[in-house]
Amino acid sequence: MERLLNWVEYISDWLWGPPLIILLTGTGVYLTILLKFFQFRYPLYIFKQTIGSVGKKPKGEGTVTPLQALTSALSSTVGAANIVGVPAAIMFGGPGAVFWMWLVALFAMAIKFSESVLAVHYREKNEEGEYVGGPMYYITKGLSMKWLGVFFSVALMIELVPSIMVQGNSVSASLAETFSFNRLYTGIGIAFLIGLVVIGGIKRIGKVTELAVPLMAGAYIGAGFLIVVTNLSSVPAFFSLIFSNAFTSSSAFGGFAGAAVAETVRWGFARGLYSNEAGMGTAPIAHAAAMTDHPVRQGFWAVIGIVVDTLLICTTTAFVVLASGVWTGENASSDPGALAAAAFRSYFGPVGGYFVSVSLVFFVLSTITVVIFYGVKQAEFLFGRLAGHVIKFIYLAAVVIGAAGGAKAIWGFLDLALVFILLPNILAVLLLSRKVRSLYDEFFTSEKYYLKDIGQQDGVYEGDEKVNNL
Repeated sequence: MERLLNWVEYISDWLWGPPLIILLTGTGVYLTILLKFFQFRYPLYIFKQTIGSVGKKPKGEGTVTPLQALTSALSSTVGAANIVGVPAAIMFGGPGAVFWMWLVALFAMAIKFSESVLAVHYREKNEEGEYVGGPMYYITKGLSMKWLGVFFSVALMIELVPSIMVQGNSVSASLAETFSFNRLYTGIGIAFLIGLVVIGGIKRIGKVTELAVPLMAGAYIGAGFLIVVTNLSSVPAFFSLIFSNAFTSSSAFGGFAGAAVAETVRWGFARGLYSNEAGMGTAPIAHAAAMTDHPVRQGFWAVIGIVVDTLLICTTTAFVVLASGVWTGENASSDPGALAAAAFRSYFGPVGGYFVSVSLVFFVLSTITVVIFYGVKQAEFLFGRLAGHVIKFIYLAAVVIGAAGGAKAIWGFLDLALVFILLPNILAVLLLSRKVRSLYDEFFTSEKYYLKDIGQQDGVYEGDEKVNNL
């Protein structure tokens, strides 16, 4: 078994290196060009149609509000990758890795946008009248390749078992270390709380995440902002450190391991993609349930998800870690998971360490809640509504087993299992990219959508600026 796990780890590390970085980055660049660099041309419009519309009555049909769909999707992306993944990228790739994390986020927006557009376009209603969609639907309906849709669905449904176990273990480990809680009892407790939410379906999940995610993310970003305000003199040095090390070899991991430029790029891209989950096909499952009058409009909310996850939360972690200096010299730790806590502790004392531990717990709990919903949708797609109810309890059992530290042998398969989800989804997005482009053109040229939103009368709009006709 140990030899098998070593081989799995070797293959996973190789795949999540250059092969997938090139595939995902190439896909992001291609879609950005195909969609006319929309994320750079329409930033003000995108924010106005998303954040600027909060509190207003949603347009069109759906099961949950666009904000609830976004917060549900964010629940699965905002988590350990933001608090642990960023310090890992800095330790092994140097400060310059943060630059590449930002860069990949900009192109990942096109992938996340395309996934969500397809999910809404090809969605359908289930037996209870709820809107459902995602890769399994746009692969089956858009490409007429049901076998590939089934493959994706089976792969995701199975992959979520070790994923939930790992998440459950991280929660119990954090609470055991910080508050000396019993890990088994912790697992039972969190499984019970999560069960109360997931048994209520997407509507209850949407209502909970709509309150919890802004609160969690706001508290974490707010604490980071407080550190920024009290250390304004460190801000120029922060950006200088990142940009100066983005294209040159840098010293990382406490100053005793040199990070070549290739490693800097690799860690920045890998952590960025792993954090925002662009291309994984999970977030579209949440966005498919949103109330919207056009798929493109919900695609804008997916873009905001990248902004919050990578550009705000990951940057907050990066600033605190770099400005505190815990990533270098005597303060460095071989455990990247401890860096964020050490950084906050250096500013707020013991309370800072507790804050990071509690934040991680709530981030992970929200992640488990939403990924169980994703798994339920796969079971329903494959076997019907009854299977969806049954698998909820299987996933809740996985929370308890993982929290108690059980079945660690299968955790090594987690990264490899993600590949079997990502590849069919990326293939489908690429093959359906022309459909995304046609929906994009429809939205931006129709008087029912973009032109109506901006109130165009006698001008031509380029990005967020109006050019008067002469």
